[in-house]
Order: sequence, then structure tokens, then C-alpha cells
Amino acid sequence: MMNDSNTPSDGSSAPSDWEIKRVAQDRLRAEVQPYNKAALFDSLAAAGITLIVVSFDGYGDSGQIEDVEVKVGDTVVPMPEGTIEIAEALWDQSEPNRSTISIADTNERFVYELLTDTHCGWENNDGAYGDFIFDVAERTITLDYNERYTQSDYTQHIF
Repeated sequence: MMNDSNTPSDGSSAPSDWEIKRVAQDRLRAEVQPYNKAALFDSLAAAGITLIVVSFDGYGDSGQIEDVEVKVGDTVVPMPEGTIEIAEALWDQSEPNRSTISIADTNERFVYELLTDTHCGWENNDGAYGDFIFDVAERTITLDYNERYTQSDYTQHIF
């Protein structure tokens, strides 16, 4: 229950405009992700692709994709040409924006989006590295993630 000052009666503060918009964008992103994933896997399957392994590495406040290996069976092949229509959740918009981008760009967007969703800040400090494995037959994306950290053990002896 809210009182006249828009403060809930339990004493907590009401969500800010930014928080409300963030929740709406997160909800919309969750709604469009299955659509985009299906479009990507449909395009990869149509091109005969069986597996894509995307390696990433980040540290010191920057990160990037290091390698993209595309396979048909055991044979490494180039990323297929072609485009995919994707849906994007844009800030402060209630409906997704639709655009057509290359298969390679769609794959890259998925990697960065999933990294941010699962390990926000993966590129900061000691960083992280790993692989995304796109298994086309299973229609799954597996993330193998390795986080780096610095450890320090302190001991003091007074005699």
C-alpha cells in the first residue's frame, strides 16, 4: 500500500523510474532471446553447420572474442554468409526493435549478451576467459567459463 508520498507503508522506498524501466527491458530481453536463438540455429542448420566454438578473453577492463571456429562435422569452414532478422530490447521501448544482421554478427551479439547476463564484469581486473559452444543439432549454447583472480595470504609474526 502506498501513502501520499509514494512511499510504501512498510517504509521502503518506491522503485525509481530507472528501476522500472530496467525491469521492463530485462523482461523484454528475456522474451526476445528464444526468438533470436531459434533464428540463429535455423540459419546455422540450413547452412549445414554442426558446431561453433567462440573463445573469449578479458582482463584489465577490456575483453574481446579471440577466435571463432565454425565446423561442419570435423571440418573447419568459414562462417556462413547470410542475414537473420533479430529482435532487440531497447531502453525505454515497450516493443522490440527488429533488424536484419549477418549470421556472424548475430553469433557475436549472443556471446556478449550471454556473458553480460551470466558474468557481468568478466573483462574487469584479472578478468576471465573461456568458450561458448554452439551445438546446432542439440540447439544448445554451453559456456565454459574461467575466472581469474589474485590471491594474497598475509601472515604477521611478532616475537
